[in-house]
Amino acid sequence: MARPKEFNKQAALEAATDVFRAHGFAGTSTEMLTTAMQIGRQSLYDTFGDKWHLYGAALEQYAQAETRAHMAALRSRDKAIDGIARLLARVVAEASRPCLGIGSVSEFGDTKPELAQIREAAGRPLRDALVDSVREAQRQGDIAADLGARYAAAFLLAQIAAIRLAARGGASDAELRAHAKLALKALS
Repeated sequence: MARPKEFNKQAALEAATDVFRAHGFAGTSTEMLTTAMQIGRQSLYDTFGDKWHLYGAALEQYAQAETRAHMAALRSRDKAIDGIARLLARVVAEASRPCLGIGSVSEFGDTKPELAQIREAAGRPLRDALVDSVREAQRQGDIAADLGARYAAAFLLAQIAAIRLAARGGASDAELRAHAKLALKALS
């Protein structure tokens, strides 16, 4: 008779996510994962399949959680531009922790369709919400009316990635805040 799993799968997945965030897929060993997850190698394989499937599960959970948090920040203010500013402030505040989404793009680009699908599924709702927020900010007179809303949203997503990459490269908090401020200024 098989022994029942004696660990919290969610907590183990969160621990694995932290390791992948810090080290990427290639830089993460199975030993690093089992140590962080506080499980044995066989439990990892029995529960998650293998390191690749664990990485996919970590990316999916991370992407969904980040999207929810981004959207909550975006919708946290009455004025659309204030919600966009709050979203950028959230990114700046969290930028010291590596982003698994940016890490997966940096490490794999678009060479792994399963990862691209995870990122697209999580990113689409945020992109759509940003387009809506830009349009609302345009109606409210806070973003230039002649900017294409989809392009402005794509620009904001690029700025989110840039802030996270700059943080990973050692940019100071002041530099990251300035980057976010300049991104907002570019839309007016």
